[in-house]
Amino acid sequence: MRIVAVADTHLFVDDIVIPDGDVFIHAGDMCRRGDLEEIEQAAAWIASLPHRHKIVIAGNHDWLFAEDPKAARAVVSQFHYLEDSEIELEGLRFYGSPWQPEFNDWAFNLPRGEPLAAVWRKIPRGIDVLITHGPPDGIGDRSGMDARAGCADLRARVAEVAPRLHLFGHIHQDGGVWTHGSTVFANVTTWECERAPTVFEIDAQSVTPIEVPFHGRRDDDF
Repeated sequence: MRIVAVADTHLFVDDIVIPDGDVFIHAGDMCRRGDLEEIEQAAAWIASLPHRHKIVIAGNHDWLFAEDPKAARAVVSQFHYLEDSEIELEGLRFYGSPWQPEFNDWAFNLPRGEPLAAVWRKIPRGIDVLITHGPPDGIGDRSGMDARAGCADLRARVAEVAPRLHLFGHIHQDGGVWTHGSTVFANVTTWECERAPTVFEIDAQSVTPIEVPFHGRRDDDF
Protein backbone atom coordinates (compact mmCIF):
# COMPACT_ATOMS: atom_id res chain seq x y z
CA MET A 1 0.00 0.00 0.00
CA ARG A 2 1.33 3.42 -0.97
CA ILE A 3 0.39 6.26 1.40
CA VAL A 4 0.62 9.88 0.24
CA ALA A 5 0.42 12.27 3.18
CA VAL A 6 0.17 16.05 3.59
CA ALA A 7 -0.77 18.59 6.25
CA ASP A 8 -1.08 22.36 6.50
CA THR A 9 -2.02 22.98 2.89
CA HIS A 10 -4.23 25.93 3.94
CA LEU A 11 -5.82 25.98 0.46
CA PHE A 12 -2.47 26.75 -1.24
CA VAL A 13 -2.89 23.81 -3.61
CA ASP A 14 -2.65 25.27 -7.12
CA ASP A 15 1.01 24.38 -7.60
CA ILE A 16 1.49 21.34 -5.38
CA VAL A 17 2.12 18.02 -7.12
CA ILE A 18 0.36 15.07 -5.47
CA PRO A 19 1.68 11.69 -6.61
CA ASP A 20 -0.67 8.79 -7.17
CA GLY A 21 -1.01 6.13 -4.51
CA ASP A 22 -3.49 3.94 -2.71
CA VAL A 23 -4.30 6.14 0.30
CA PHE A 24 -4.25 9.94 0.47
CA ILE A 25 -4.03 11.30 4.02
CA HIS A 26 -4.55 14.92 5.06
CA ALA A 27 -3.33 15.41 8.64
CA GLY A 28 -5.21 18.66 9.26
CA ASP A 29 -5.25 22.36 8.43
CA MET A 30 -6.90 22.02 5.08
CA CYS A 31 -8.16 25.60 5.48
CA ARG A 32 -7.21 29.09 6.65
CA ARG A 33 -10.36 30.30 8.44
CA GLY A 34 -12.09 26.93 8.28
CA ASP A 35 -15.61 28.13 7.44
CA LEU A 36 -18.08 26.20 5.26
CA GLU A 37 -16.91 27.79 2.01
CA GLU A 38 -13.30 26.87 2.70
CA ILE A 39 -14.15 23.33 3.78
CA GLU A 40 -16.05 22.90 0.51
CA GLN A 41 -13.09 24.25 -1.45
CA ALA A 42 -10.67 21.88 0.28
CA ALA A 43 -13.03 18.93 -0.19
CA ALA A 44 -13.36 19.65 -3.92
CA TRP A 45 -9.57 19.57 -4.27
CA ILE A 46 -9.23 16.30 -2.34
CA ALA A 47 -12.08 14.76 -4.36
CA SER A 48 -10.18 15.57 -7.56
CA LEU A 49 -7.24 13.40 -6.51
CA PRO A 50 -7.01 9.86 -7.93
CA HIS A 51 -6.40 7.84 -4.76
CA ARG A 52 -8.97 5.14 -4.06
CA HIS A 53 -8.93 5.80 -0.29
CA LYS A 54 -8.86 9.25 1.29
CA ILE A 55 -8.50 9.94 5.01
CA VAL A 56 -8.79 13.39 6.56
CA ILE A 57 -8.58 14.77 10.06
CA ALA A 58 -9.21 18.32 11.21
CA GLY A 59 -6.55 20.77 12.32
CA ASN A 60 -6.60 23.93 14.37
CA HIS A 61 -7.56 26.06 11.34
CA ASP A 62 -10.44 23.78 10.33
CA TRP A 63 -12.95 25.52 12.59
CA LEU A 64 -16.19 24.17 11.15
CA PHE A 65 -15.43 20.67 12.44
CA ALA A 66 -15.40 22.07 15.99
CA GLU A 67 -18.24 24.60 15.64
CA ASP A 68 -20.70 22.70 13.42
CA PRO A 69 -19.51 19.09 13.19
CA LYS A 70 -22.61 17.89 11.36
CA ALA A 71 -22.20 20.44 8.56
CA ALA A 72 -18.46 19.85 8.26
CA ARG A 73 -18.75 16.08 8.18
CA ALA A 74 -21.43 16.28 5.50
CA VAL A 75 -18.98 18.10 3.22
CA VAL A 76 -16.31 15.41 3.61
CA SER A 77 -18.70 12.46 3.69
CA GLN A 78 -17.10 10.97 0.56
CA PHE A 79 -13.84 10.56 2.52
CA HIS A 80 -12.94 8.78 5.74
CA TYR A 81 -13.07 11.55 8.35
CA LEU A 82 -11.43 10.44 11.61
CA GLU A 83 -11.94 12.23 14.92
CA ASP A 84 -10.83 10.02 17.79
CA SER A 85 -11.86 7.10 15.62
CA GLU A 86 -10.41 4.46 13.32
CA ILE A 87 -10.90 2.77 9.96
CA GLU A 88 -9.49 -0.45 8.56
CA LEU A 89 -8.39 -0.41 4.94
CA GLU A 90 -6.94 -3.43 3.17
CA GLY A 91 -5.89 -5.04 6.43
CA LEU A 92 -4.32 -1.92 7.96
CA ARG A 93 -5.82 -0.01 10.89
CA PHE A 94 -5.76 3.80 10.77
CA TYR A 95 -6.64 6.05 13.74
CA GLY A 96 -6.99 9.84 13.62
CA SER A 97 -7.30 12.65 16.17
CA PRO A 98 -7.24 16.46 15.74
CA TRP A 99 -6.13 17.70 19.17
CA GLN A 100 -3.01 19.67 20.10
CA PRO A 101 -1.66 21.54 23.15
CA GLU A 102 -3.44 24.80 23.82
CA PHE A 103 -1.94 27.74 21.92
CA ASN A 104 -3.77 30.98 21.11
CA ASP A 105 -7.48 30.64 20.32
CA TRP A 106 -7.42 27.74 17.89
CA ALA A 107 -9.85 24.92 17.23
CA PHE A 108 -9.20 21.57 18.94
CA ASN A 109 -7.03 23.12 21.65
CA LEU A 110 -6.70 21.32 24.98
CA PRO A 111 -4.58 22.17 28.03
CA ARG A 112 -1.44 20.13 28.56
CA GLY A 113 -1.71 17.41 31.18
CA GLU A 114 -4.80 15.36 31.91
CA PRO A 115 -7.14 16.88 29.28
CA LEU A 116 -4.76 15.87 26.48
CA ALA A 117 -3.75 12.62 28.17
CA ALA A 118 -7.42 11.64 28.28
CA VAL A 119 -7.90 11.94 24.52
CA TRP A 120 -4.64 10.10 23.82
CA ARG A 121 -5.77 7.21 26.02
CA LYS A 122 -8.47 6.60 23.41
CA ILE A 123 -5.79 5.58 20.89
CA PRO A 124 -6.14 1.79 20.75
CA ARG A 125 -3.42 -0.78 20.70
CA GLY A 126 -2.84 -2.66 17.48
CA ILE A 127 -3.23 0.24 15.06
CA ASP A 128 -0.82 0.46 12.15
CA VAL A 129 -1.03 4.15 11.24
CA LEU A 130 -1.70 6.94 13.73
CA ILE A 131 -2.66 10.36 12.36
CA THR A 132 -2.67 13.40 14.64
CA HIS A 133 -2.57 17.05 13.73
CA GLY A 134 0.02 18.00 16.33
CA PRO A 135 3.39 16.35 16.91
CA PRO A 136 4.63 14.38 19.89
CA ASP A 137 7.14 16.04 22.17
CA GLY A 138 10.66 16.12 20.78
CA ILE A 139 9.91 14.86 17.26
CA GLY A 140 9.20 17.22 14.37
CA ASP A 141 8.09 19.94 16.79
CA ARG A 142 10.73 22.68 16.47
CA SER A 143 8.87 25.87 15.62
CA GLY A 144 11.65 28.41 15.91
CA MET A 145 10.63 29.27 19.46
CA ASP A 146 12.71 28.23 22.47
CA ALA A 147 10.24 25.64 23.73
CA ARG A 148 9.27 22.63 21.67
CA ALA A 149 5.62 22.56 20.61
CA GLY A 150 4.92 18.84 20.83
CA CYS A 151 2.86 16.97 23.41
CA ALA A 152 4.65 14.81 26.00
CA ASP A 153 1.50 12.82 26.75
CA LEU A 154 1.07 12.01 23.07
CA ARG A 155 4.61 10.73 22.84
CA ALA A 156 4.08 8.59 25.95
CA ARG A 157 0.92 7.06 24.48
CA VAL A 158 2.61 6.39 21.15
CA ALA A 159 5.36 4.55 23.03
CA GLU A 160 2.65 2.41 24.68
CA VAL A 161 0.62 1.52 21.60
CA ALA A 162 3.60 1.45 19.17
CA PRO A 163 1.97 2.14 15.80
CA ARG A 164 4.21 1.38 12.87
CA LEU A 165 3.71 4.85 11.43
CA HIS A 166 2.75 8.15 13.11
CA LEU A 167 1.84 11.00 10.74
CA PHE A 168 1.31 14.59 11.88
CA GLY A 169 1.81 18.22 10.86
CA HIS A 170 0.97 21.56 12.52
CA ILE A 171 4.59 22.71 12.95
CA HIS A 172 5.57 24.02 9.53
CA GLN A 173 9.26 24.51 10.27
CA ASP A 174 10.15 20.90 11.15
CA GLY A 175 8.97 18.59 8.41
CA GLY A 176 10.79 15.29 8.09
CA VAL A 177 10.95 11.60 8.97
CA TRP A 178 12.45 9.97 12.08
CA THR A 179 12.49 6.48 13.61
CA HIS A 180 12.26 5.89 17.36
CA GLY A 181 11.89 2.35 18.58
CA SER A 182 9.49 0.44 16.35
CA THR A 183 7.65 3.56 15.11
CA VAL A 184 8.41 5.73 12.09
CA PHE A 185 7.39 9.34 12.77
CA ALA A 186 6.73 11.84 9.98
CA ASN A 187 5.88 15.52 10.12
CA VAL A 188 4.13 15.64 6.74
CA THR A 189 3.53 19.38 6.67
CA THR A 190 3.71 20.95 3.24
CA TRP A 191 4.15 24.39 4.82
CA GLU A 192 1.37 25.84 2.68
CA CYS A 193 2.58 23.66 -0.19
CA GLU A 194 6.21 24.82 -0.11
CA ARG A 195 7.21 21.22 0.72
CA ALA A 196 6.36 18.12 -1.25
CA PRO A 197 4.01 15.41 0.04
CA THR A 198 5.51 12.55 2.06
CA VAL A 199 5.15 9.06 0.60
CA PHE A 200 5.42 5.67 2.31
CA GLU A 201 5.07 2.03 1.31
CA ILE A 202 3.47 -0.13 4.00
CA ASP A 203 1.54 -3.39 4.04
CA ALA A 204 0.08 -5.81 6.54
CA GLN A 205 3.15 -8.06 6.45
CA SER A 206 5.99 -5.50 6.52
CA VAL A 207 7.59 -4.53 9.81
CA THR A 208 8.79 -1.02 8.96
CA PRO A 209 7.19 1.50 6.58
CA ILE A 210 9.52 2.54 3.78
CA GLU A 211 9.75 6.20 2.77
CA VAL A 212 9.58 6.69 -0.99
CA PRO A 213 11.59 9.74 -2.13
CA PHE A 214 9.39 12.32 -3.85
CA HIS A 215 10.63 15.80 -4.69
CA GLY A 216 7.38 17.29 -5.91
CA ARG A 217 8.20 17.31 -9.61
CA ARG A 218 5.70 16.13 -12.16
CA ASP A 219 8.41 13.99 -13.76
CA ASP A 220 9.36 12.16 -10.55
CA ASP A 221 9.50 8.47 -11.36
CA PHE A 222 8.62 5.91 -8.69
